[in-house]
Amino acid sequence: MNLIISIIIGGIIGWLASIVMKTDAQMGLIANILIGIVGSALGYWLAGVLGIAPAGGVLGFLVGVAGAVLLIFILSKLGIFNKKA
Repeated sequence: MNLIISIIIGGIIGWLASIVMKTDAQMGLIANILIGIVGSALGYWLAGVLGIAPAGGVLGFLVGVAGAVLLIFILSKLGIFNKKA
């Protein structure tokens, strides 16, 4: 059950991050889920490095979206996502 919830939340976070970064037209469902899950892990890791401890709820969700946005930014600089759709 936790895996299904992680996939759903990861998809939502990846979708929101792709809207923020204007790459939504280039990403499908699988890419949104992967970006959401990996980006959330990146966001939580960076929050820990900075001394921020999001315990869940709204702050945890925002950290996940911020991490996914950062991941899309990094991938676009590497040439994986072009902003021109």
